[in-house]
Amino acid sequence: MTALCRATVDTLALNHNLRRIRKLSDGAKVLAVIKANAYGHGLVPVAKALCDADALAVARIEEAVALRAAGVGQRLVLLEGVFNRNQLELAAANACDLVVHSHEQLELLESFGRNSRFTVWLKIDTGMNRLGFRPEEFSAVLARLRSLHAVREELVLMTHLANADVLSSDGTRNQLALFEKTTRGVEAERSIANSAGLLSWPESRAQWVRPGLALFGVSPIAGKTGEELGLKPVMRLGTELIAIRKVAAGESVGYGSAWSASRDCRIGVAAIGYGDGYPRHLGNGTPVLLGDSRIPLVGRVSMDMITVDLTDHPEARVGDSLTLWGAGLPVEELAQLAGTIPYEMLCGVTQRVAVQYLK
Repeated sequence: MTALCRATVDTLALNHNLRRIRKLSDGAKVLAVIKANAYGHGLVPVAKALCDADALAVARIEEAVALRAAGVGQRLVLLEGVFNRNQLELAAANACDLVVHSHEQLELLESFGRNSRFTVWLKIDTGMNRLGFRPEEFSAVLARLRSLHAVREELVLMTHLANADVLSSDGTRNQLALFEKTTRGVEAERSIANSAGLLSWPESRAQWVRPGLALFGVSPIAGKTGEELGLKPVMRLGTELIAIRKVAAGESVGYGSAWSASRDCRIGVAAIGYGDGYPRHLGNGTPVLLGDSRIPLVGRVSMDMITVDLTDHPEARVGDSLTLWGAGLPVEELAQLAGTIPYEMLCGVTQRVAVQYLK
C-alpha cells in the first residue's frame, strides 16, 4: 500500500469480539450493528467478515441497499425504519426487517398494497425520549400491527437504554422495569441491550442483543478499555514520519506557536491531521506510538500533519511507522484527551485515509 496514512482493520479481532459477545450474552442472538460505515471500519467488508452474526443492523435504507448490492444475504434490520413509500418499497425489494416507532410508519404499512411482508421490530420508548411509542400506546399499536397483512406474525419488541454505561443507574433500572411491565404477557422475542447493556446489565440481554461499539473492540463504559473487557481493537490508525528537523531551545513549532522547546529538540513531522480525522484539539503531550514507545505530540494538529518530539529517540528515522490509536494505545484514551467519545473518533476517520483489511 502506497498511502502513508492508513487504517488497518483486523477482521480476526472483529470475530474474536463477536465470540466474546456471544459468550457474555447467555445464548441471546446477536444483531450486529454496523451503521455509519460500520463505525468507520467499512460497511461491506465488515458485514462480510461478520457472517456468523445472526443478523446485521443499519440505520438507513441506503446502507441496506449497498449491502444487498454487494451480495450480503444475511438478515438486515433497519434501526430507524422507513419514512416514505419509496423507502418502504426498497425495504421490501431488499428483504429488510423494519423497526416501527411512529404512527406515520404504521400508516405506511397500512397503505402498502404489495404482497411483500415484513418482520417488524416494535420500538417502545421507556425513557430515551427519542424514538418509539409510549408505553400507554403499546396495546393499541400492537393490535394495529397484528391486523396488517404486510406484517408477519413474529414480532420483536424492543427498547433502547439511555444510561446503560452508568453502572448504578436508577434510570436503567426504571427503563427495564417499565419495558417488562409494558410487554408482560405478550409472546414475542425481545431486544434491549446495546453494547453497554450486554456488558453491564445482564437482565437486559433478552433474546437479542445489539452490540455496536463492542464489536470493534472498544469499551462503551467510561474508565474501561476494550482490552479490560476481553475485547481486541479492530482498527489501527497509523502513519509515517515524513521529516525530522532540529529545533533549538526557545523556538516554537506549528500554528500559533502553541508549543515552544525547553531544550534543543529533535522534532518529527508525520503525515496525518484533522483532514484525516485526527482531532485538531488534541493537545501537547498527547501520546503517539513509535514502535512500543510513547512519544508526545507537540504543537497544533494541522490539516495534513502533526509534529512529535523525538528527542529521546535518536534511532527514529524518516519512514518509521507511528500508531495514533490501536493495540497499545486505546482509542478510548485518545477520545478522553480530545474531550469526545470513541464513537466520534472512529466515525470521523475520513475518506482519504487508505483502509487495509487483515483477514
